[in-house]
Amino acid sequence: MTAGASTVLRCAGRVVARYTTRPELAADRSPRPYLHPVTTLAGLPVTETAPEDHPHHLGAGVAVADVAGHNFWGGRTFVRGRGSVELDNHGTQRHDGFKLCDPDGFVEELSWTAGGERLLREHRTAAATALTDTAWALDLTFSLTNVSGRELSIGSPATNGRPGAAYGGFFWRAPKEAAAPVVFGPETDGEEAVHGAVADWAALAGEGWTLVFAGATARTRRDPWFVRAAEYPGVGSSLAHGARLPVAAGETFVRRVVTVVADGRLDRPQAAALVRKAVAS
Repeated sequence: MTAGASTVLRCAGRVVARYTTRPELAADRSPRPYLHPVTTLAGLPVTETAPEDHPHHLGAGVAVADVAGHNFWGGRTFVRGRGSVELDNHGTQRHDGFKLCDPDGFVEELSWTAGGERLLREHRTAAATALTDTAWALDLTFSLTNVSGRELSIGSPATNGRPGAAYGGFFWRAPKEAAAPVVFGPETDGEEAVHGAVADWAALAGEGWTLVFAGATARTRRDPWFVRAAEYPGVGSSLAHGARLPVAAGETFVRRVVTVVADGRLDRPQAAALVRKAVAS
């Protein structure tokens, strides 16, 4: 895999992330911009890209498994009655340019295209903010506008018949370590309890690092969390959890996720306090 054009994000005087805008990837990896490596303030990497278990996982970014039947996630497509199959249905998120690109953040315009057609226009913003001497926050917002001229809908393997696989939206692939990371939320512990929950935040804690993901869109638009720990470490939001998400022609929908990136193992009160600070900043 070739990285292609990239830019860096800085926080507290340090490089904490690199953003690849035009990756040179095979079509079946659904080429898209992504953040990798993302690190703690002490320099510990907390993202992984193209791992052997899922070579289409690309650091942190936005990926959707089903936009009107087109795959913007990468890998196989889950088809009801057939299971996961290889299809020639992959789309591309094209970086059209930056409206703003500062050391601590950017404003980007993208096009989601598939089969020679532009389906969605995206406006994406990202900002890095220092929270403490050992924690910073990545504030990422994406707004998607249906520019196809017809109604589209967004689905997931879950809505297509695969229980528990409602991935699609914001997604962060963390490094795989010797032991599975610890998962907890505001009131629950463990992968099974946090996965699928509509909670203010979800935390993933590994060897010397903690990630706390906060759903910071308006409360009426909170998406359930998609969580993996035992199979591989990753957390994302579920745009299409129990049903497909319809998007009328010309309609725009917005999602915001703020991720606390901390050195060390946070407990629940520490995670909650950092989330409050990050979302308010």
